[in-house]
Amino acid sequence: MSFQAYLDNIESKTGLTPRQFVAIAHDKGLDAPGVKAGEILAWLKDDYDLGRGHGMALVHVIQKGPQIAATHVGTDGVHRDESDTLWLDGVATKPTA
Repeated sequence: MSFQAYLDNIESKTGLTPRQFVAIAHDKGLDAPGVKAGEILAWLKDDYDLGRGHGMALVHVIQKGPQIAATHVGTDGVHRDESDTLWLDGVATKPTA
């Protein structure tokens, strides 16, 4: 599953866009330097019943923003993403290529 697909699935499951999760995490102080992934994962599990794979996708976005490594961009593997920048504003507003 691509990185973007994880984020899109999270939105389907929770009704919240990745950008909304980033804002909530900020309000909770979970985007502060030194916050461990485990703390964010626990919050996502407890409040939204998200598992580790989906949670780690959000951990990346919360801690590092929408930019991802270009390793899988444009490849034909199962984790291939279309772009090295993730779309955080929801499936309904995602531009089509």
